[in-house]
Amino acid sequence: MVVADAMLVVTFADLLHATEQLVESATGWPGLGIIFTYSFLIAFVLPGPSEIVLATPLDIGFPYWIELSVIVLVASVGKAAGSVVAFKVGQGVKHSGPVVSWLRESRFDVIEWSEKRTVEIAREFGYVGLALALCVPFFPDTISVYAFAVIEEDDVKFALATFAGSVGRFLIVIGLIGGSLSLL
Repeated sequence: MVVADAMLVVTFADLLHATEQLVESATGWPGLGIIFTYSFLIAFVLPGPSEIVLATPLDIGFPYWIELSVIVLVASVGKAAGSVVAFKVGQGVKHSGPVVSWLRESRFDVIEWSEKRTVEIAREFGYVGLALALCVPFFPDTISVYAFAVIEEDDVKFALATFAGSVGRFLIVIGLIGGSLSLL
């Protein structure tokens, strides 16, 4: 019985890895649904890299640059939709005394950290700051999304900033990869 129970244990890291492999192998029109779902979850709950969608061998019958543009569009819409869910959760958390108290008393003071770093950006630059924070390649989206979700008030502007930041990030990564490949 103990052996059977041990075999059923799947770690979060295993699940994340399997999800990333699914995205990296997604093809055809159903692949767009996988890209959207992964991007939605990246903004809302998964701490993985959103740039993985750029490796998707979509193969929907268009030239590569069009397929890459479609991937960027679908992934950015997915992240914007996921950010709205995160925004709603963040709005609930900021009004939840026990949650905020627990976070302040935790080993890592998440509230203090977010106030020192992200809140300064949010207050100074607002939604543009969110978009700029999301342009940083390979930085987990969930950190920026939730930190800004606690501060900001407008879910439509929040989604638009997330969309713009996502497109910006993908373009930066494409530029870096394209530039690196041209050196070969």
